[in-house]
Amino acid sequence: MTNARVPHWRAWLAVAAGGLAGTELRYGLGLAFPETAGAMPWTTLGINVAGSFVLAALTTVWMARPQTAFWLRAGLGPGFLGSFTTFSAVVFSIDQLARAGEHPAWIAYLGLSLLLGLGAAAGGWRAGRLLTDRLQGDRAGTAP
Repeated sequence: MTNARVPHWRAWLAVAAGGLAGTELRYGLGLAFPETAGAMPWTTLGINVAGSFVLAALTTVWMARPQTAFWLRAGLGPGFLGSFTTFSAVVFSIDQLARAGEHPAWIAYLGLSLLLGLGAAAGGWRAGRLLTDRLQGDRAGTAP
């Protein structure tokens, strides 16, 4: 007997593989663009903004194309992008800046994280809509 509420093994494997790839990419970017203690964590900010954009774009496309395989959505969404982006690093960075007495810096970092993350999500949503419209136009033969 199978439980319809439990994802298929392919989804579990896709989340694991995506999680490994996302974590390794974030780790590699951290090595390529190291953040120094007490300084503004630009690498983390860039990673989270990029992840917000891509996740919003993909989600918008998947909403328009619900036939996309669940294992693929799980592997790219919660797997890859869930491990690529990092809320805990934002909280850690804010804590470190606050402990160092860098109050304007942590407030600015928190504000930038929120504004740029939401802006990136809005841009990703718009890009996903444009891509979806383009794909549907191609299928209908109405694309320019």
